[in-house]
Amino acid sequence: MLYTVAHGVIPPLARAVWRPVVEGLHHLPSTGPVIVASNHLSFFDSVVIPVVVPRKVVFLAKSDYFTGTGVRGTLTRAWFEGLGMLPVDRDDTKAAIASLDTALEVLRRGEAFGIYPEGTRSRDGRIYRGRTGVAHLALTAGCPVVPVGLLGTEDIQPVGANRPRLGKVDVTVRFGEPITVAGEYDGVPSGRARRELTDRIMGAIAGLTGQEPAGVYNERPASA
Repeated sequence: MLYTVAHGVIPPLARAVWRPVVEGLHHLPSTGPVIVASNHLSFFDSVVIPVVVPRKVVFLAKSDYFTGTGVRGTLTRAWFEGLGMLPVDRDDTKAAIASLDTALEVLRRGEAFGIYPEGTRSRDGRIYRGRTGVAHLALTAGCPVVPVGLLGTEDIQPVGANRPRLGKVDVTVRFGEPITVAGEYDGVPSGRARRELTDRIMGAIAGLTGQEPAGVYNERPASA
């Protein structure tokens, strides 16, 4: 109920404020399980994608956003729940692993799950090597992956900023052709399949954004 109400209010308001340019939205299936895999430039990425997509896209968000107290804590929790986000403790290894099971449950329900294969935001604008969790989900669920390229979201809420900028910002959201996995990796050793599919996904995302490849994994700063 909260999602239905919030999604009727937040997307039109956000589109009016930031006016993102959306390309290739027809590539995203309107029904059925699908993974939405994007590059990651800003905290606001998890708002921009649900705002421009007509169907619900579930993202994982830091559990801290759901545990605040007082009026601010209540409003923050309502905001994230209203956008369809689910809490995860990024500093708990067991919880992070369990989040993959949560994602699979979302896909088994026939919903869309959003993920950033880089793991954390790029602080230098380059695109980093993808972690194989995205391929594990796709291969286990047997669902397609739609690559998404975000451009300009770091100008809405730069790294370190605690609130978004208001007003027109040049933001583009590009959806690429779905990457199918059903039957394509039969007989391929699981580790190799995950690595190959992840690299394929990251290549498609880079093709949408034009970002320079970093060639290494992106590590989350200790203070993030």
